[in-house]
Amino acid sequence: MNLAPAVAQAPKQAVASPALQKEFDGFIEKFRAVLRTNDSAAVASMTRLPFMNDKAIRDAAQFRAKTYPTSFTAKNRACIQRGKAVYDRDQENNDNYFVFCGDLIFVFTKTPAGFLFTDVGAND
Repeated sequence: MNLAPAVAQAPKQAVASPALQKEFDGFIEKFRAVLRTNDSAAVASMTRLPFMNDKAIRDAAQFRAKTYPTSFTAKNRACIQRGKAVYDRDQENNDNYFVFCGDLIFVFTKTPAGFLFTDVGAND
């Protein structure tokens, strides 16, 4: 059985540079620390707003009222604490890390301001 053609056709997994990985490690350490204390204001400060470009979640107060209670349940906070972040680069050449928690994917993106929580979506 020859596996070489299948391996040759598999897409290459993107790999973060050591500097980018170090920057993300510092960010996720802080993010996980604020999740441990269930600090919605601190999470909002580490989030790109308007969240997911939704004008109804344009500021920290709206994020805390509309997104935090449903996305950051105790179960999801625990998952993000222990979940391994997976790196990938999107079609727009953005550096992203993903943490998979059951039916949800939490996305952290490198921005000019550093890493920020940018999206939560369905894990399909």
